[in-house]
Amino acid sequence: MKSGMKKLDKIVKFHGHICPGLVLGYRASAFALKELGRKSIDEEIVAIVENNSCAVDAVQVVTGCTFGKGNLIFKDYGKQVYTFIKRPSGKAVRISIDWTPPHEAEKQKKIWQKYMKGNRSKEVLKAVHLRKTKKIESILKTSDKELFKIKHLKMPLPDEAKIYPSVSCEICKEKTMEPRLRVKNGKMLCIPCFDNKFCDIIEQK
Repeated sequence: MKSGMKKLDKIVKFHGHICPGLVLGYRASAFALKELGRKSIDEEIVAIVENNSCAVDAVQVVTGCTFGKGNLIFKDYGKQVYTFIKRPSGKAVRISIDWTPPHEAEKQKKIWQKYMKGNRSKEVLKAVHLRKTKKIESILKTSDKELFKIKHLKMPLPDEAKIYPSVSCEICKEKTMEPRLRVKNGKMLCIPCFDNKFCDIIEQK
């Protein structure tokens, strides 16, 4: 437990604060490593995350799956689901958060609504801090079986990260990954310049 709390401290330091989402990411990632092995130094493990919540910061710290290494894949589904795949076997575990938060009285719900509307009074902040603490404690105490829906899978491996040459966009002149360039009026453009309706005006200037 002490080693787990030490790891959680590292995650909080990376993220900037502790919150229920971060702790859910920590629990999901810890479970994944328990199933698949050690933290990914290179691309040994691939993580597919279906949201861009605080939890994903925990995934990066715990599993070593990062955008920079190309083994963190983001699918914008808005779901608390995390799939981890081990190379080269294709062994995978899909983790869906199935946690039920602690019960809240009507008064607590109303205070949370005040906070969401911008109320930062001492009374509201105190209640929100207590609410967050209760949720974090619940997540840490809940068993894997009660916290997650788990599926063990065999999955095709995503391609390993590739390094492409950089080419200057012919309008903004900024270096762009070659496969992301688009052709417009016979010129190779970055995506922002390609999509910008003022491109032709800028080009003339």
